[in-house]
Amino acid sequence: MCLLLGAQSLMAEQVRGPVTNLPMPRYVSLKANKANVRRGPSLTHRIDWVFMRRNMPLQITAEHGHWRRVQDMDGAGGWVHYSLLSGVRTVIVEEDLMPIRMKPEGASTEVALLELGVVARLGECGPEWCRLTSGGYKGWAHKTDLWGVKLEELRD
Repeated sequence: MCLLLGAQSLMAEQVRGPVTNLPMPRYVSLKANKANVRRGPSLTHRIDWVFMRRNMPLQITAEHGHWRRVQDMDGAGGWVHYSLLSGVRTVIVEEDLMPIRMKPEGASTEVALLELGVVARLGECGPEWCRLTSGGYKGWAHKTDLWGVKLEELRD
């Protein structure tokens, strides 16, 4: 039983997109100011949503040709043309007045307080902290206060 669970866990970590061969699911950001979100992966499918927030982080959950199935932090989503997406990583602040700090330490000096829903550019991430840039400020925030980065994710 343990061997089987271990093998399933290993397989889950190795899931790759059939088009890009990139890890799935994965985070990207919205390149455009406006993106139609369709029911299926083609222009003939009905538009269900319109994302209107440039740089918004999205999670890719499937690929089909030039289309990516995405979802936002609320689980809303559908199919978006790949040209509307960017590999630039961003996150959304999930904690109101979340402090970003000079160093990745709880006792470090606060650089700024970010409001709930702010989109910030994601930099390097350690086991618990990520470096963010937003509104001209740079600092470190707890991963648990962010949507758009996996808890186990490490970035240089």
